[in-house]
Amino acid sequence: MMKLAASTMVLIGLAFWGTRAMFAEDKIKFEVTAGYFSKYIWRGQSLDDGPVFQPSISLGYKGLTAGIWGNLELTNVNGNSGDFSELDYSMHYSGAIPGVEGVRYCLGVIYYDFPGTAAPDTTELCWGLNLDLPFSPSITLYHDVDEADGTYVLLSLTHGIENIAELAPNIPVGLEIGASLGWGSKAYDKYYWATDQSKFNDLVFSLSFPVEVSGWTITPALNYVTLVSDDIRDTDVYGTDSDFFFAGAGVSRRF
Repeated sequence: MMKLAASTMVLIGLAFWGTRAMFAEDKIKFEVTAGYFSKYIWRGQSLDDGPVFQPSISLGYKGLTAGIWGNLELTNVNGNSGDFSELDYSMHYSGAIPGVEGVRYCLGVIYYDFPGTAAPDTTELCWGLNLDLPFSPSITLYHDVDEADGTYVLLSLTHGIENIAELAPNIPVGLEIGASLGWGSKAYDKYYWATDQSKFNDLVFSLSFPVEVSGWTITPALNYVTLVSDDIRDTDVYGTDSDFFFAGAGVSRRF
């Protein structure tokens, strides 16, 4: 309980400071998104095997962003139809490393709230680097300071093409390709997968096709997730499936 209280105080403190900084200036970035997906897969874990609705809202000023993201279950697979099974509250700051060209960093904190479920709330601190190179390689570390007390490391690559087709004149369809590989520390994997080993956990491939219409960005997406460790596959913590293919679409707008 003491660890949770301490991390929550850090989150509240950052949020208070960040809100003051944002509203002290005129130019504030505001973004809303909403997505519909056939499944909810998180770091290789099948948290919802039915359709979900995932809205989010964020405020940003310069490199500081505060946001709320939610997972609304649309079926009764987990007994929570019409309810939010997860709400994530986050605060991130990103910027360029002084004196180092082409390298950006990110620092943040995420509080995971699981209303109406038996899962305990928890908090992660995160930090990462992004390189201005082909395929935008990045590495991000998420360290749980509450329940798991372990670390998840995400390696990712992305590549975008602005125009692969046109729906109509001046309405291009883009293409974004992504791939990521996740690794869990011994403590992380013990908490989430009930295996006492550090392993590469999940491999993800994604394709999305953003289209901008009247200031809104509509993004259909296809995703494939597979567990790469036999030890992780054998734990059977989240069911017998270890390969997932799911699709969906999101809509977003910045103000």
